[in-house]
Amino acid sequence: MAAMDGSSVSQKASLSSLPINLIRARIWLLGNLLLVFGLLDRAVSIYADSYVSAQEFVQLTIPALLLMSWLYLKPEEDWVDSGLEHLQTYHEQPISQRDKAYLSTAQHRMNELKNLHQISQHYTLPFPYLCQIYHLLNLKHLENVHGFSLNNLRVVEINEVKPTAIGGAIKFSTVLDSSINALRIWRQPVVEVDLVLHTPYMVELTIPVYQEKRITVIFNVWPIDEDHHEFLVDIYTDLKWPKLLLQGILHFAASLTLFEDLPYLKKLADMNTKRLFNVRASGHSTMWLFKRFADLYGPKRRLGER
Repeated sequence: MAAMDGSSVSQKASLSSLPINLIRARIWLLGNLLLVFGLLDRAVSIYADSYVSAQEFVQLTIPALLLMSWLYLKPEEDWVDSGLEHLQTYHEQPISQRDKAYLSTAQHRMNELKNLHQISQHYTLPFPYLCQIYHLLNLKHLENVHGFSLNNLRVVEINEVKPTAIGGAIKFSTVLDSSINALRIWRQPVVEVDLVLHTPYMVELTIPVYQEKRITVIFNVWPIDEDHHEFLVDIYTDLKWPKLLLQGILHFAASLTLFEDLPYLKKLADMNTKRLFNVRASGHSTMWLFKRFADLYGPKRRLGER
């Protein structure tokens, strides 16, 4: 991508440092959950004796009206843009034909999954684009960076690797290395996870949940300049949970993992990012997908330019 002018970048970075729309959306979702819980709690207690008095009816009506009013106060939709169309107008410089093709590939895959779409999150982060790509393609980050949120998940085996013309795919097995991990309630002890590099800007992670149900996370990482990138997270699933509850859980999980990412991304940014390509000398199988990225888009191509 072409670099933006300094004032434009600093303005976007400062705006993204306090994502007001995102904060409003989180508060709105939390309010929904609390009001629904309160409404259900009152309904269960009132109908327990199979009789509804006038006072109890009023007690049930008030939270119902509050919930309807709260739903009406839904924030603006720009924070949950589930597509990539805005990227074509977000940047001040035109997008090259090559990157338009990458964008089209990403949009095609997201269109295939659109009926399963649950949430979107969009951030502008003050780290080089390459740091985010390295982080996403390094399987060990699931163990090290997300040790808290994933509660001792371990990568135990690389099952399959498959290069493509502009990316690659890897299948690997994970195990829950903790007897108290809440995920044990529904998932198998060992499951096979798919990680796909679709384009130099798009990564897809697919995770089995239970009974053939899956969660798919698509990450789009688009450079703004040498020190900033856009980070878009879209989550899809065929879980048949109540939509409001499911979206609340997924928003919380995605936000938690991002907060876990930030110190690690800062550590990577403090390094000379060109050193990250030295990983090609490593034979560790957990780095296969990044090595594939490095072979395709390494120092011979100047990343982040359009």
